[in-house]
Amino acid sequence: MQDNLKLVRLFWVLLAVVAGGRWALSLRGMPYAVGNPVFSIVTLTLLSALFYGAFLRAWGGQGVVRAMTLGALIGLSAQVVIFASTAISYLAGIESYFNHPIALNVEQAIPMGEALARRFGGLVMGTVNAAVAAALGWALGWLLPERPR
Repeated sequence: MQDNLKLVRLFWVLLAVVAGGRWALSLRGMPYAVGNPVFSIVTLTLLSALFYGAFLRAWGGQGVVRAMTLGALIGLSAQVVIFASTAISYLAGIESYFNHPIALNVEQAIPMGEALARRFGGLVMGTVNAAVAAALGWALGWLLPERPR
């Protein structure tokens, strides 16, 4: 697990940048439809898991289980940030990209409890989806060139 925590540090830095970007655009009043694609945590997470999985196979000589474990860690990390940011948005009374109806897959604003229940589902499914993305990356890892020496 210690090795996974070292490997995931780059992702955590990128996650902080993207989450910070989402907060900055939210607080500046940028419309959700305009700013959401610029800083997407879900896109970052799935692509990171895919790439980490591929590189673990091609350059790390690791198996699919290790790739999926790292992918799950990536997914869980992202979902914790989304969950916490959603809670902070509600508690602070801020309209942000994290509590926007589209982000919560609803048509209009919903109460905090309902939003966090939805986000809890994301904690589970986001983690699973990232593990699957890492497995897919691992399966595609043969496409990478041999590890540079």
